[in-house]
Amino acid sequence: MTTLIYILLGIFALIIFLALIAPKTYNVFRTIEIDSPKTKVFPHLRYLNKQQEWSPWAKKDPNMERKFTGTDGEVGAVSYWKGNKEVGEGEQEITKIVDGERVEGQLRFFKPWKSESDCYMQLEETSNGKSKVTWGFSGKNKFPMSIMMLVMSMDKMVGKDFEEGLQTLKTKMES
Repeated sequence: MTTLIYILLGIFALIIFLALIAPKTYNVFRTIEIDSPKTKVFPHLRYLNKQQEWSPWAKKDPNMERKFTGTDGEVGAVSYWKGNKEVGEGEQEITKIVDGERVEGQLRFFKPWKSESDCYMQLEETSNGKSKVTWGFSGKNKFPMSIMMLVMSMDKMVGKDFEEGLQTLKTKMES
């Protein structure tokens, strides 16, 4: 009986220790330069419906259920999706727009697990008349997910998807 208590206390202490050292936040972003002016690129960032044209997740499940509410391209617009296990279920809401420069939003995932993240797309004009697009998201790792992040990387999980989406956007804008 005493051995069992020590084992349980050890497991409890290990969980507390892992929770203390686990990453509490994440921030993933990717950037690409596009040979196209800001005025041509920004609508593809601002409008949720236009984002579907270059979204890597739209490719992963072309049959996913999608619904749009609110006025697309304005604060408060929401894109809802429900798809296969690769894309899950969730919604994206536009929370702030700096016209021609930045779109901010909130991502709410329902499946495969519940989470919330802040997302953004930043657009800058480079000195040579090209556009630099940065796509990113950040959030907090809640317990017990924070412990899982000791062996998993949010950057590795979605970074390649961001790269693929930005490359698709670049191809679309430069063709």
